Amino acid sequence: MADLSTEAARGLIASGGAVLGVELGSTRIKACLIGPGAQVLAAGGEEWENEFVDRRWTYSLDAVEAGLRAAYDDLAADVRRRYDVPIESLAGIGVSAMMHGYLAFDDGGELLVPFRTWRNTSTGPAAAELSELLGVNIPLRWSIAHLWQAVLDDEPHVPRIAAVTTLAGYVHRRLTGRHVLGVGDASGMFPIDSAAHDYDEALLARFDERAAGRLPALRTLLPAVLDAGAAAGELTAEGAAFLDPSGALRPGAVLAPPEGDAGTGMVATNSVAPREGNVSVGTSVFAMVVLEGPLAQQHHELDLVTTPSGDPVAMVHCNNGASELGAWAGLFGRFAAASGSDLAADDVFGVLFREALEGEGDAGGLLAYNLLSGEPVVGLEEGRPLVVRAPDSRFTLANFMRAQIYGVFGALALGMRVLAAEGVRLDRMLAHGGLFRTEGVGERFLAGALDAPVAVGETAAEGGAWGMAVLAAYTASGATTDLAAYLDEQVFADAAFRRVEPDPADVAAFAAYLERYRAGLAIEHAAVDAL
Repeated sequence: MADLSTEAARGLIASGGAVLGVELGSTRIKACLIGPGAQVLAAGGEEWENEFVDRRWTYSLDAVEAGLRAAYDDLAADVRRRYDVPIESLAGIGVSAMMHGYLAFDDGGELLVPFRTWRNTSTGPAAAELSELLGVNIPLRWSIAHLWQAVLDDEPHVPRIAAVTTLAGYVHRRLTGRHVLGVGDASGMFPIDSAAHDYDEALLARFDERAAGRLPALRTLLPAVLDAGAAAGELTAEGAAFLDPSGALRPGAVLAPPEGDAGTGMVATNSVAPREGNVSVGTSVFAMVVLEGPLAQQHHELDLVTTPSGDPVAMVHCNNGASELGAWAGLFGRFAAASGSDLAADDVFGVLFREALEGEGDAGGLLAYNLLSGEPVVGLEEGRPLVVRAPDSRFTLANFMRAQIYGVFGALALGMRVLAAEGVRLDRMLAHGGLFRTEGVGERFLAGALDAPVAVGETAAEGGAWGMAVLAAYTASGATTDLAAYLDEQVFADAAFRRVEPDPADVAAFAAYLERYRAGLAIEHAAVDAL
């Protein structure tokens, strides 16, 4: 579909025909406004950071509100700059956010304890007990693990719990008053029956039996589950004021089911069909592979979640992604500025990534661990970022940067090898996130790490906010076709992808690196004990 002219876009926005997607990521809140064919009309954003309070990773609800408003205000300013019109109404809205975690409220809607994000790894006893009880892997970051750990620890707030949700579910409730979730986000709270597209009734009963006398029926606490395309409420007057306190935005827009960042990543890369997958690289890194059938056995490295339409997905989720890489880029950027070469952040990344292409296949014997926090995939409750080398390693900038990029994919590759051993096959892996903005680097190393074709689309930089806007447009359209067909026909029909096949030399080099990475995890354990 041809791009809208400026005049046509102005008319669409003025008539309330545009669709808004917002995503609350770990380090940035993004807002994206789209028109027909999912064309991006405007964008906005706001930086934010989690806090480590009382040994828990958290964001305050005040920060959620302020950050969301700032991102929307930035979007509205972009609209005024481009089209000289205000946003007064919208056809649809969708909210996405980081999955999992724990937001517990009393019957008056008051938050009982500070938001516990996916990054917390203090739920080991609960996750182990529930994995055995339910017969499926319950990762440390899942909402049900946080809830059950609070019960096991006899936390005083537990008797007052009336509702538990995710960050996307919380924001959606503020906008609409409805306690609902998209099935993809809900699948990171409690196991989903993929046939029913709802919480697994047998597992709910098993949990309720174990929790008898300590919690009400779990279904009464969890959000109702909706498939992609369902209408999940309308923007209320209170919701409009929450998002846009200026009063310009009017209520009435239909809202899509709120989704997690994993689901929006699948949509943003058009990877919702079997034998397709996607990798999202941000503060965390995760891979989603749509399954053709059930796995043979339970694996602690794998989550079983769903697409936004409820189809089964195997997920390899690593708590640590590109944050450490970004910190090193910041250091080199500061060096450039101090030496008189004031480079933009993207230019710094570009220089360093292209340098990595000149590195040796095994990164010259260097090892880099990006573990700022605990990493369940490799059995670490806490992390310590490290660069390790032997005296005879080749310590060059090219090898250093290659090791850093390899390190982003280290834990992910270990989890993906579990899937490969299960016989799961991939036709292609779609990649998105800022790491892939420098063409020809991230996707090449990822293809080598996974031994699978990797494709990066034109929408990679737009990320989950764009994917959520697409889901909101799907809902606003009336959802007359299934999601996969809608994406193929209405969104990606003319999309261009750059595709990289795995180079056998890269595959062999990364495999050798991964063996050293696995062996070197003993150094990580020692660092956690010592520091």
